[in-house]
Amino acid sequence: MSTPVGDRFGGMGSGGSGDADDAANAHRRSGDAGGGDSGRYSVAAAVRSPAALGVGLAAASFLAVFYHVVDVVGGATFLLMEVAVVVAAAAWLGGFLRERTAVGLAAAGFALALIGYFLSVPPSARALFTVGRVAADVLALLTGLSVLRLLNAGAWALFLVPVPTFLSTYLLVRRRHAAAGTVAAATTGFFVLTGDASAGVGLAAAVGLTLAVGFSQLAAAGRAGVLAQWDTIAVVVAAMVVVTSVVSVVPGSASNPVLPGGDSPTVESSLVANTDSVGVLGSIRLSPEVRFTVQADESAYWRVGSYDRYTGGRWVRTGDTTPYASGSLGEPPGESERLVQRVTARGKLDALPAAWKPVELRGRAADTAQVTDHDGLKPGTTLLENDTYTVVSQRPTATTGQLRRAGTDYPSSVSARYTQLPESTPDRVGERTAEVLEQADASNPYEAAAAVERYLERTKEYSLDVPSPQGNTADSFLFEMDAGYCVYYATTMVAMLRTQGVPARFVTGYTSGQQVSEDTYVVRGLDSHAWVEVYFPGHGWVQFDPTPSGPRESAEQASVETAREEGAENVDAAGSENGSYETPTATPGSGSTASAGSTPDIGAVNPGVDEFGNATVATAAGGLTADATPAGSGSGAGDDGDGDGDWTPTGEDVAVGAAALVGLVAGARRLGLTGRVRRTVWLLHQSSTDPNTDAERAFRRLEYLASIVYRPRRPGETPRQYVEAISRDRFGDRVRAVADAYERARYGNGVDEAEARRAVETVDDLIRQHAPVLRRLGGAGAPR
Repeated sequence: MSTPVGDRFGGMGSGGSGDADDAANAHRRSGDAGGGDSGRYSVAAAVRSPAALGVGLAAASFLAVFYHVVDVVGGATFLLMEVAVVVAAAAWLGGFLRERTAVGLAAAGFALALIGYFLSVPPSARALFTVGRVAADVLALLTGLSVLRLLNAGAWALFLVPVPTFLSTYLLVRRRHAAAGTVAAATTGFFVLTGDASAGVGLAAAVGLTLAVGFSQLAAAGRAGVLAQWDTIAVVVAAMVVVTSVVSVVPGSASNPVLPGGDSPTVESSLVANTDSVGVLGSIRLSPEVRFTVQADESAYWRVGSYDRYTGGRWVRTGDTTPYASGSLGEPPGESERLVQRVTARGKLDALPAAWKPVELRGRAADTAQVTDHDGLKPGTTLLENDTYTVVSQRPTATTGQLRRAGTDYPSSVSARYTQLPESTPDRVGERTAEVLEQADASNPYEAAAAVERYLERTKEYSLDVPSPQGNTADSFLFEMDAGYCVYYATTMVAMLRTQGVPARFVTGYTSGQQVSEDTYVVRGLDSHAWVEVYFPGHGWVQFDPTPSGPRESAEQASVETAREEGAENVDAAGSENGSYETPTATPGSGSTASAGSTPDIGAVNPGVDEFGNATVATAAGGLTADATPAGSGSGAGDDGDGDGDWTPTGEDVAVGAAALVGLVAGARRLGLTGRVRRTVWLLHQSSTDPNTDAERAFRRLEYLASIVYRPRRPGETPRQYVEAISRDRFGDRVRAVADAYERARYGNGVDEAEARRAVETVDDLIRQHAPVLRRLGGAGAPR
């Protein structure tokens, strides 16, 4: 955000000019001289080469990733200033500094950057740095670990960005375009491996490298050589764009593309795989298969993980994991109640669901389990069917009155970590939040959280069939979307609270599921969910859920009923097919969630009334939206609500389509097809201008036709001789009249309109007679 709305309840966190031989000779002379003439290399001379365009594109790719990192964690303005200074220094040094010295300077800068980053992390984290740990982290980065998960990721970016920026700029000034493009593309390639570079950014780097290398190779042929081969380069670049838009080449990367036409991902697959990042998708479907059962005295939300760093389109969990050991999970501050849960997997399970806050883990899963930096649990190995573990949780029992009086004395580590927002977050998010809190007369963080929770429940509809978000998810959902599902609700609530300095985080897991007996719950994939936790001094993290429960539960039930009717497997367990346990039970999390108990009066946000300029407003108790059935409750394949009829191209679709079109045109030109099509159109159609011009063109068309179906005119053969030859072969005496009109128009006193028209009509008749469709696209060269 450029301008925070204000810290209402607490502190905001950080949130070419010559041929190739000349250039090579100049380079050698410079190396021999050990510094030589500073005028031999200049930015102006370097950028005049078409290859400089490729270097610029590749460099812009890695700089875009660095900028994204610091935009998320803070420091974007400083990064831009830093890059400008480094580019200017590299351009100056490129005029006289030897390449070997420049490479050594870049290597020294890289080493200093790593040392600087090491010193920037807290001393407690530095103690964990060992050779083995560093090697493991490097391997993790190269196989999909986002740099946004690093401690002090902003410092990491600011320390490292000068290295590739300096080297690529220096090599560009030295007119080593291929080497400069390679440095820039390799840097982007690193980010592709970490999952921080999108497919578009990676593609831009590859295209830039191709242009830099291709034009560098063509430089020896001069400008004429470049112009002669542009179509070849265009075909290669277009093929790269189209192929990489539908093919993933980095297995195990942070993103898993969903190709158009395939099934929508399930809610579960997008939320509770317990990876270190969660993306925000478009339309998704519900999976009715049973995942696990829970035996517990009370229902709860079965928590899987939490995420602290918001990128605008994803959630990232920072910090390291440590092996679970007895006592490694502390109890929450304040009052709490004990809840023992026995969880049995009903298939493969890559998570350890448990009520917040877990304090003890029992069973074989405890032998390999990991504890996240957020006090969550991760399994060391996948749980198989019928694997069982027991979790003991201490659930916070703070009353609403206690939460109102909790104050804003947040630990610095909490406020810095859990009020972070990207600097690019639009100001209107904070402004809208301030309006909501003002109308609700919220005077403390608890009332603020309850007001935002109620506002989202009342002003947005629940639907699984939504377009993929563009830009900042919270901003899009708040101002541009009418409906969404839990990920949108939770993301937006966290972002809104953070604009006001209230520490909040994004949480994933499962709702309580179907209660089938007094102490047994059957949990399905469709029960996967996202919600919000807000921090209160003296009480810890407290659960809030802004997603309307009525529509969500209706969609889930419809999905289960459909699956049963279709005879799907693994839909029921522990007698769930007999219906739910009917004894009334407390709302999941009652006593610890902010929605329970006495809710502050926020009646100023009236249900069903659009007081903030939204396009449509729905009440929380409303039924399913039209889009949610059947698309929201079906299997995801073959649904009528797949949205194909309402498809609109994204910017990426337009770019890929334009690249494909350019590639097709360039390929056709390279193969000569464009020339043949042009000549065919020229042959088949003649518009009228003036009689003499018409007569001359009619003869040229006749000559071109004869070159296709008979033979081309020989060198030294006059037009009259050529016409006599074709008249005897197959064209007949009519062609002599065309030749007569041509000679009078070109060499005599001209022809009248009637003579010109007869010549044109004669040639038209001969084309229809002698030029079959398949032969019209063949033939000799261009007409003379």
